[in-house]
Amino acid sequence: MPTAPIPAASPVAQFVADGLVSRFTFTFPIYAPSDLSLYLDAAPWTSGYTLEGLGDPAGGAVQMDAAPPAGTLVTIERRVVLDRQTDFLESGPLAARSLNEQLNRLTSMVQQLAADQARMLRAAPTDLPASSLLPDRAVRAGAALGFDASGNPMALPLESLPTAGTIAAHGAGAVTRAVADKLRDVVTAKDFGAVGDGVSDDTAAILSALAAHRSVFLPAGTYRTSAPIVLGYGQTLYGEGEGSVIQARAAAYDPVNLPTYPSGFNAVEMVDGYAALRDLRIVGGATGVKLYGRDGPCVKNVVENLSIWDSINGIVLDGYHDTNRPCYWNHVARVLIARPQAHGVLLTVEGDGDTPNANKFQDVRVYSLSAPISGCGFFISAGRFNNSFTDCEANLHPGGQACLRLGAATDQNLIVNFYAESLGALPGIRIDNGSQNTSIVNLFSATGGQPIWDTSSNRAYTAINAGYPLRNLLKETHVTDLRVEGFSVDTNYVEPASGGLVNADLTSITHLVSAFGGGVEFRLPKADTANGRILTIKKTDSSANPVTVTELGGPGPDGRPVILSSRYDHVSVVSNGAGWWVTARTGQPGNAEFRDTAGLFEPDLMKDLYLVSGGAGAVEVRLPNPSATQAVGRRITIKKSDTSDGMVSVTAATGTGPDGRVWKLARQFEQVTVFSNGAAWWVTSASRMPATVHFHEAAGLFQPDLGAEHYLVSAFAGVVELRLPAPDAANSGTRLTVKKTDPSTNIVNVTSGDGSGGPDGGPKALTAQFDGMTLLSNGAAWHILGRT
Repeated sequence: MPTAPIPAASPVAQFVADGLVSRFTFTFPIYAPSDLSLYLDAAPWTSGYTLEGLGDPAGGAVQMDAAPPAGTLVTIERRVVLDRQTDFLESGPLAARSLNEQLNRLTSMVQQLAADQARMLRAAPTDLPASSLLPDRAVRAGAALGFDASGNPMALPLESLPTAGTIAAHGAGAVTRAVADKLRDVVTAKDFGAVGDGVSDDTAAILSALAAHRSVFLPAGTYRTSAPIVLGYGQTLYGEGEGSVIQARAAAYDPVNLPTYPSGFNAVEMVDGYAALRDLRIVGGATGVKLYGRDGPCVKNVVENLSIWDSINGIVLDGYHDTNRPCYWNHVARVLIARPQAHGVLLTVEGDGDTPNANKFQDVRVYSLSAPISGCGFFISAGRFNNSFTDCEANLHPGGQACLRLGAATDQNLIVNFYAESLGALPGIRIDNGSQNTSIVNLFSATGGQPIWDTSSNRAYTAINAGYPLRNLLKETHVTDLRVEGFSVDTNYVEPASGGLVNADLTSITHLVSAFGGGVEFRLPKADTANGRILTIKKTDSSANPVTVTELGGPGPDGRPVILSSRYDHVSVVSNGAGWWVTARTGQPGNAEFRDTAGLFEPDLMKDLYLVSGGAGAVEVRLPNPSATQAVGRRITIKKSDTSDGMVSVTAATGTGPDGRVWKLARQFEQVTVFSNGAAWWVTSASRMPATVHFHEAAGLFQPDLGAEHYLVSAFAGVVELRLPAPDAANSGTRLTVKKTDPSTNIVNVTSGDGSGGPDGGPKALTAQFDGMTLLSNGAAWHILGRT
């Protein structure tokens, strides 16, 4: 506040308008725009003017946008809040500027009080003393004020006045009342000079009525206004329905031609709480009805039984500038908003205030009626915590954005039985990125666009019998008993360009993962954050790159990573909050690898079948340690694919092979299937098919390779020694049959090792034709299982 002295001037200036002058001066300083009060006749005026000379000790001027009508009383007053705004510290510095500012403020308050007292009813200084006390309230209630013979105040019964009369309503039980008392029941704008002809400017009359009374009635008529009709705390403005019209523009309502939108002011403003606006038609206005906390918390207001035509915005709820004056708990019901230019209903925050919350809209209809609209039927730009829209409807021109739109600053709104219609491609309900937790129940959408357009695809809403093709979208739901006739799950396709890490998206149940660009780690979240979630992960591509399913901060499903190595391999997992568990897993159809190089071959276990050729020489297929990550739980088959004599031996990195020995596949099609339980490799099946026969007819030494099952030996050319290899781990489990085929007297002598040993402890002779024996090695000795 400036520190120049305040002149000795009354803080009130009054003028009688001549219809031409629009600038009115005053000679007292005004230090803040909020200190200025402007009245046209008795009506407070809050817009349509510019303040000049703010802070000038000599005063300033009010420049009206238009000259007031001739005869209008223009009042300019400075009114400051009677409070103390400065506290000087004990023993602290006392700045002259601060002291002068407070003295100026005190002087302004004193001048204000003096001006108020100058308007009071008071006795002249020369008058004789008399009582200034009014009669008791009970005595003066419903009475007129008079004075006795001594000039003291007294109460005069209205019935004693010359104009007193009585009236009684028609019907049983009606009581007789004084006419004066009856006339006080209803105050109308016409009592303050309103005309209601659609031509005269009735703004001042309506505002004057509201300045004097809490409830004002608008009889049938068209009341043209040129500034906002402002409802303060607890006030009511009501009419006779469609017959009572507030026309916030010069031109009358035109039902035939498309509207223009010339109004630069709001038709009605509700700036505080507990007010009501009922049974009216509103035509024009930048906003038909605006609710915001200008003067106090904008709460518990009622707007009902209105029709609002040709406004830029039909109804606006604004959180405004102050979180202590929020826009909460207002109720809007049975309202038609026709031909709006921008939005039918708008919830927003124009300043630093809170979002409009917990407001109720019931049976509100927005209808374009062929008039173009640039925005939405309902636009909740900002609004949280149970704003509800029940049995509402938007039928819009094709040029609109959406029948109902939820902006980024929306949370936990409720939409029930909403009807959306348009010939255009606009959506029934549009949900912007950032909106969350909205519930949509029973949506009927007859537009050319999507019933629900989730622009971010975050699905941060709940839908019941709403949307297409999915009619229901539920969040965490507990169902005690559920019967499902048709069931489908949401599918997520993932294909990283170069492989790498993919974090599981729990909004989908089935994840189709391609590792074509490189190996993929599909990482599950911590089990304790996904209790009850079920996921299926499937490898879709035919590359050799694996898909490894892991867990964030945990060991993985069933306590280890799961490797999906072949196309169509998949695993289903569930979290119980403590861990991820495998409920189903397949690896079909299995991929195969062909190997035709002699020497050591260490399979990667990423295939189900390994076809091994010994054509280039013997091959050792060495399995990894059974406790290796890629081995535990893995089942593979090794099969000899060629007809050569090259042996295929199956061993393990632990030093022994499956079932504790080396498996030899000597003939084409021989195979062994093994499984690791983490502690050892186990044979689950093995075969030699078909059985093979080796025929020998040369005399002398014959050393079989153990690759055949049956050895038919002819000694016709001379004695034959069939010398078996020494028993050891390599031939442990080998079983074969030796049979003499010729009728000669030459023997077939069966030995082993260096020739000194043989089956069952020594050489054995086959002397007659068809003599034979079946032998088995246990790794330590050759044993005879049978003789013929």
